Amino acid sequence: MVRSAAHRRELLKEVYEQARRCTACPLHATRTTVVFGSGNADAELMFVGEAPGANEDRMGLPFVGQAGKLLDRLLGEIGMRRGDVFIANVLKCRPPDNRDPQPREIEACRGYLDRQVELIEPVMICTLGNFSTKLLRADGTGISRLHGREEVRLIGSRAVRLYPLYHPAAALYTPSMLETLRADFQRIPQLLAQGAPEQPEPLEELPELDELPELDEPLEGERAEELDAPEGEPVALPSGGRPADQLGLF
Repeated sequence: MVRSAAHRRELLKEVYEQARRCTACPLHATRTTVVFGSGNADAELMFVGEAPGANEDRMGLPFVGQAGKLLDRLLGEIGMRRGDVFIANVLKCRPPDNRDPQPREIEACRGYLDRQVELIEPVMICTLGNFSTKLLRADGTGISRLHGREEVRLIGSRAVRLYPLYHPAAALYTPSMLETLRADFQRIPQLLAQGAPEQPEPLEELPELDELPELDEPLEGERAEELDAPEGEPVALPSGGRPADQLGLF
C-alpha cells in the first residue's frame, strides 16, 4: 500500500497513542511515561536500542544521557544529526532498576517496533547492543561477533539493511570499543547510499498490535548502565502532551 508522507505521520501518531495507553505488560504500572521514540518520521536511518532508563522515563525521549551525547557526536562525525534519523528502543517503558527486558515485555512491545519500521520506511536500521540485535535478527548471536556486519533482514513486512553496532553506553568507558564503534559508524553513509533493498510483496493490511510472536526463551544481553541526562537537555512534555512533542520532527 502506497501512503503519502502526511498519512504515514498520522498513522504513526495513532500508534504512539496506542502505546501511551498500553497495559499489555506489567511495566505500565511502574513507568512515568512511554518512551515511544523520536526523530524524523521520513528517516532513511533508524537506531534501535534496548529500553529507556530513568532519565528517558522522566523526559519521554530516548537517549538523553551521556550515551545519547556520544550518539550525537558519532552522527556529527559522519555529517548527520539527530534530526536526520529516528531513534527508538525494543521496550517503550523502563524496566525497574534497569534490569534486562523480559520475554513477556518484549512480546508486548514488538508490534510497536514493527509498526514504526513499517510507517517510517527506513532504508537501514542500526541495532545498538545485544537485545535489539538478537531480536531483529531472530538469532542468539551476540553483538561482539556481529558488529559492523550488515545484512538484509525482513522487519515486519519491510526489508531493511540491518547493521549491528555496539551500544554507545558500553563504549563510553572502553577506548578500544569506542574506536570500533566509531569505525563502524564511518561505514553508515556508504551503506545508506546503496539504497533500500528489494521489498517483498506488500501486505494489504498491517498486522494488529496484539498479533505478536511468542519468544520461548529470554533474550540474553547486557543492560546499559544508567547515565545521567546532560545539563540543559530539553525536557519533553508529559505523556499527556501532543504526539508531535514527543515524536519529534513531524
